[in-house]
Amino acid sequence: MRPTAKFSISFGLVTIPVAAYNATDTSASVSFVRIHTADGGRVRNQPVCSLEGVEVSPDEIGRGYRPHDADVVVPLSDEDLDALPLPTAKTLTILAFVAGGDTDPLQMGKGYYLATDSPAAAKPYVLLREAMERHERVGLGKIALHGRETLAMIRPMGDALVMQVLLWPHQIRPMDGVLPEREVEVHPNEVAAAETLMDSFGELSEEDLHDHYREALDELVSAKLAHREPEFDTGEEQPSGGQVMDLMAALQDSVRAAKRSRGEDEGDEGRAAAKRPAKKAAAKTSTASGAKTGTKSGTKSGAKTASGAATKSAAKKSTAAQSATKKTAAKTTAKKKTAGRGSRRAG
Repeated sequence: MRPTAKFSISFGLVTIPVAAYNATDTSASVSFVRIHTADGGRVRNQPVCSLEGVEVSPDEIGRGYRPHDADVVVPLSDEDLDALPLPTAKTLTILAFVAGGDTDPLQMGKGYYLATDSPAAAKPYVLLREAMERHERVGLGKIALHGRETLAMIRPMGDALVMQVLLWPHQIRPMDGVLPEREVEVHPNEVAAAETLMDSFGELSEEDLHDHYREALDELVSAKLAHREPEFDTGEEQPSGGQVMDLMAALQDSVRAAKRSRGEDEGDEGRAAAKRPAKKAAAKTSTASGAKTGTKSGTKSGAKTASGAATKSAAKKSTAAQSATKKTAAKTTAKKKTAGRGSRRAG
């Protein structure tokens, strides 16, 4: 792999010579060529001079710049561009270290792997990488690449440093006309349902990171060359698009669909719902059983109490009767003794 550019990273008084390599490969992406629909011939982009109307060879093509306020093109040579007083032409000067999340993803452009370009660059290269990794910071600076100056972000990635080209803030368009025209009120239960749906999504799989469109396109082309019908793996039926009338119902249906896609049993929720009435019934049975037990226990206890009370009452009556009998017998004995003494006195 050949480097696309060579420059130095300026980190304070430390200079790190690096070579930049393309981190992305767009050759594997789907691309089409233009054809003449009448006969299938290729339609090519020919470099033609707008003044003479003739095709121009590559060695006759140079660069020019058109100012914004003038309708004229100024020719510029390589010597003119090399003479520009730009410190960023050969050096990426780090201007600040910020948290990685502070960079707007809309600004991120092409990525490059940075490799050391000399043996002496190895130690400061590793030092910068490990310092940013431990401090959880990325470096922001400016570099001139391919004839234009651009913002750049340096960040650690594994054991290497990666440079991400950034767009200038003025290259990010405003959001005029993007937001909804009227104010929309979202209820807390809808937000909770949406969060439940988010939690129901699993992690990305190898199948998710597969270019199915390119695969289907290859099958279509192969079928046309073989004069046969293409055979597509349609997979699961995709839901048809339409206006969502009931947002909560759509969110709940989406949660169930996500669980089905992961192979979870749809009956889990039903069984859980069935267990809840069963628990209530068990609670009712337990309550009724306790009531019956309490009634029986109370009846027995009441019977025992009544029996004990009756026994005590009978014992009191028996004691009173015995006491009365003793008193009567004592009176009778006293009368007999008195009568006996009177009889002896009379004789």
